[in-house]
Amino acid sequence: MVETIQSQNIILHDLVEKFGLERNGDEQFFREWQDNLPELTDFEKQALDEVKGDYIHLSEYPILEPIVKMVVLSPLLRLAGFYRAPFYVSAEKEVRIVSEDEGTIVTGRLDLLVFTPQFWILVIEAKKAQFSLEAGIPQALAYMLGNPNSEKPGFGFITNGPNFIFLKLTKQGKPKYARSNLFSLDNKDDLYTVLKVLKRFNQLLRE
Repeated sequence: MVETIQSQNIILHDLVEKFGLERNGDEQFFREWQDNLPELTDFEKQALDEVKGDYIHLSEYPILEPIVKMVVLSPLLRLAGFYRAPFYVSAEKEVRIVSEDEGTIVTGRLDLLVFTPQFWILVIEAKKAQFSLEAGIPQALAYMLGNPNSEKPGFGFITNGPNFIFLKLTKQGKPKYARSNLFSLDNKDDLYTVLKVLKRFNQLLRE
């Protein structure tokens, strides 16, 4: 009998056991979030400063997912160029992946999917702003495993509003993944770096 797991309930151990996923500890495996990052304009820095100020103001009350999308995520994606060709946005798109022995199916819905015909960027949000990003990492990796393009690496971006992390996954042979450092809106220049990484991903996807 095929076992079905909702993606919101999946844990990292499930992906390791069912799909053979491995974490790659080689620092050279995921250099895209560190190397050749573009410089930001004064306008972009000012826009990010406003995003930060708006979020700090609104965080005096509990911030749920729709507010995170509107206040933080949407401006980042716009400034990084993901609302323009050749990229497209599809909200809450279902992705299904099946383990190698077809004993497990993982299903779930993407909060936001940015893609090109050749390559997809998966953008996943923690369900509530106060949740740790650790809870979203297995979900993001599960969705990335569902990417039908196995020749190129996949990238993931997770935010709960004040914190951000990037993921990379390759599927040649055994699937392998790595994660970036954790970025925080509270740290002085971290939001600048987050936009630089997103803009770098944009460049890579056009090559």
